[in-house]
Parts: sequence; C-alpha cells; structure tokens
Amino acid sequence: MSTASGASRDDRPAPGALLLCRARPDSAGPAAQLLRERMLLAGAGPDWSVLVPEGKPWQHGTEPVDRVLTGWAAALAVGAPWPVLAVWWDTDRSGFTLASGFRRTVGYEWLANGTPVGQDEAMHTFAARLGLDPVLDIQALEPLTQPDPASDAHARVRGLLAVLTRAGVRLPDGVEPGESVDRLRDAVRVRPDAEQIEWSGWRAAVGAELDVVESGGLGPWLRGPRARTLAAVQLAVGLPLTAWGIRRHSGGWTVAGAVLTLRGLLGLAYDQLRAYD
Repeated sequence: MSTASGASRDDRPAPGALLLCRARPDSAGPAAQLLRERMLLAGAGPDWSVLVPEGKPWQHGTEPVDRVLTGWAAALAVGAPWPVLAVWWDTDRSGFTLASGFRRTVGYEWLANGTPVGQDEAMHTFAARLGLDPVLDIQALEPLTQPDPASDAHARVRGLLAVLTRAGVRLPDGVEPGESVDRLRDAVRVRPDAEQIEWSGWRAAVGAELDVVESGGLGPWLRGPRARTLAAVQLAVGLPLTAWGIRRHSGGWTVAGAVLTLRGLLGLAYDQLRAYD
C-alpha cells in the first residue's frame, strides 16, 4: 500500500514557475541578479523577458512556490519602470501574481481541477495594470474566472498566456505550464539568446542595475529631491518587510525587503557619489 502511494505521489506534476518581465533582457538581467538565485534568462517577445529559476526554495520543501514567486516578483518590480508577472504551478494549484512598482500585488489561482478560487475584480485589475484591451482582452479573460469542467489548472494558465500574446508575450518553444523546472530550463537553455543569471557580488550587481536604470526612464529619480524621496519610501517599506519575512520564514518576502532596503540606502548615497564623478 505504501509503495503504491509513493509511486502515485512521484507521478504528480512537479512544481514549476516563470517570471515574465515587461523589459528587454539587458534590463531584466541586472535586476534579477539582486535576487541571488540562479536563473536562465531569455527574450519572450519584443519587449518581454522570461526568467526560469532553479527552484531550490520550493524543491527543498522550505517554502511554497507561490509565496516565493510573489516575493521575487515584488522585489524585481519595485523601483523598476516595468511590471513583473509571476506564473507558478504545483501539485494542487496554479496561478499568477502581477507586481508593479509599490502597488499591492494582484493575483489569481485555480485548483488542480481548474476550479477558480480568485476574485473577478483581480482579473480586471490585472488587465488594467498591463494595459490590455478593456473590451476584447477582458472578454477573453472572463471565462478563466468561471467554472469549466474541461479545463484543469494548467489549461487555465495557458489560456492566460494566450491572452498575453496580444501584449507581445512570445514564450520560447517548450516553455509550458505544468512542465518541471528541469524541462523549462532545458527549453530555454537551447535558445541562442539564453543567459545564465548568477550572483556576482553586491558591488557588480548593484553597479550593473544602476547603469541600466540611469539610462532609462527612472534616471531623474536617482538624483536630487526625488531620489531622496524615493529612497526614503524604499527604506520605510523595505525594513519592516524584511523583518516580517524573517518572522514568517518567508525567503521570497525577505529577499524583497532586503532588495528594497538596499535600493533605499543606495538612493541616499547615489546623488552624493555621482557629484564627484
């Protein structure tokens, strides 16, 4: 009996996850280094990038995949001029979380059999924040919030990603909801534009990200009064978030708080440092 039960558990789908950044790889890559996790990066459309993490936190059973991905998405999106969509699945559920700046994350999920367990308003907020068509795209998303015995959780996520093709998302071949982390990484690794994201130390990672951000739309926020205001907000949010993540033993949110705190400290010092360049 126990052997059959163990075999049944082994046959269940393995957890997996993707991070979709509405940014080109040369912008998403430096930001992703701050997560201090090994990931594969590739283009996912003209203005999108996809990150496939190794998944050690949830593979080792220390934290659920959805909690880790929500924290990572928030850490990537805070202070960036582009949103981050975390898409995840495990043996019991599938879902997504959208992070955009300092705004509260919005998400939705489905049970393994496809039963919706989110709020309809969340799907509308998701569409609005990504700038999707308020009529055509909303009409395409609404069936995902309604019962459908023919669609399991993975089919629901595929439906979501199909709608996002209208916003320019083009996932690499083989990157499909329900696949294991290893298969996802194998599919991305063969891409000619694939890049391995690895931790290179705080100095190199922060320097690379600052160069990208300064040349982009947030450049004016790195100097003067606006820079100090943004840095103060990042510290005000980052410090308690780090403490909360540590208390809850949440690696994803601890990383998000640490990244916010780091960016706040850098923001306070950056204007002075650049003055001597």
